[in-house]
Amino acid sequence: MNILSIQSWVAYGHVGNASAMFPMQRLGHEVWGIHTVQFSNHTGYGAWRGQVFDAGLIRDLVDGIEERGALSRCDGVLSGYMGAADIGDAILGSVARVKAANPDAHYCCDPVIGDVGRGVFVRPGIPEFMRERAVPAADLITPNQFELDFLSGQSSATLKGALAACDAVHATGPRVILVTSLHTEDTPGDSIDLLASGPDGRYRVRTPRLGISVNGAGDAIAALFFVHWKSTHSTAEALMKAASSAYGLLARTAAAGSREILTVAAQDEFVTPSRLFTPEKL
Repeated sequence: MNILSIQSWVAYGHVGNASAMFPMQRLGHEVWGIHTVQFSNHTGYGAWRGQVFDAGLIRDLVDGIEERGALSRCDGVLSGYMGAADIGDAILGSVARVKAANPDAHYCCDPVIGDVGRGVFVRPGIPEFMRERAVPAADLITPNQFELDFLSGQSSATLKGALAACDAVHATGPRVILVTSLHTEDTPGDSIDLLASGPDGRYRVRTPRLGISVNGAGDAIAALFFVHWKSTHSTAEALMKAASSAYGLLARTAAAGSREILTVAAQDEFVTPSRLFTPEKL
């Protein structure tokens, strides 16, 4: 497959495209990366250097790809953190151009807004842009629990509530939803859940909770889930493969005591995960 991935880029470490592109490539897919920023490192360090690119650059690069006659061969668009609404406009414009050239293409949006315990951490206006424009335009979305609650206007504190929240978001457009880092009333304290909801059913995977906090893991699992779903059109299989690979990646990272996820060192986890987690049908 050919995937157009429009996200941030860091020279050091793995977030944004630096986290999402390699797993897809390791699985044998071509990835056309367009970077919305070029930073020295992710902002979690508190200091970084680099530049934020404007929306015009995104449009210009898509123009160049189109001039090569390649948009009709693009199978999907993946987006993550959007630094400003004009960047979001350019991404949605790119999605529309890809789908016009290839009606079988899909758009996967990781609606980065905030997180449990941190609240909203993006610029004002971005949460509303995600809810009102990006998510309704997407075929697949990969919110965390905080973002699911924001997008649905409901609480996912219980499994029933999480499923109802997914229903509310499905009604706005997305066919498939992957909820990451989900903790409901029946999730054990030493575990974490992932919930996937699609037209072929709803499924949950429970993995051990690892005692690490790293950046970029969400970018990797969104990419993995997207390409596995594109390859199989099975919500359960995409969840199993993405969750198992992400757990293997994070387990290797935790064992090494690394602040950055070991995207390269743990690359075999993307192809043959050390441990497979079987989805539970809900």
